[in-house]
Amino acid sequence: MFDFSFSELIAIGLVALIVIGPQRLPKVARTAGHFLGRLQRYVSDVKSDIQREMQLEDLKKMQQDVERQARELEESMRVQVASVEVDLGKTVGEVKSSLAVAPEAAAPVVDLSPPLSASAEPLPTAAAVPATPQLALGQEDAQPARTPVEKA
Repeated sequence: MFDFSFSELIAIGLVALIVIGPQRLPKVARTAGHFLGRLQRYVSDVKSDIQREMQLEDLKKMQQDVERQARELEESMRVQVASVEVDLGKTVGEVKSSLAVAPEAAAPVVDLSPPLSASAEPLPTAAAVPATPQLALGQEDAQPARTPVEKA
């Protein structure tokens, strides 16, 4: 904090010894030590408070930057969605106009189902098909669980 050399500290000690006296010097030195400790704690508290305020200010700036970037991203997404909607609307309009102009150019619908004949058997329904397990777990071979025997 202060730049005192050893010779300056000895000079201050001798002056204090002469002025205060040898009987009260230990008490004054102890009191001065307490005040110096309190001063150091106060300075460190002020430093930590200033540092916390600076960090809080930095965090507020970061929060504002993040919020600004989020708004910009949201706006750019809205612009992109709007342009995609416009392009999609144009495409739908073009498809509708091409279908309305040339309906005969559309692909013919072909029926690919087999012809039904009178001799064909009806297909079995789900109720008529027996249920079979898909995966045999081997539980049929397991022994039944034992029950505890009552004591007489």
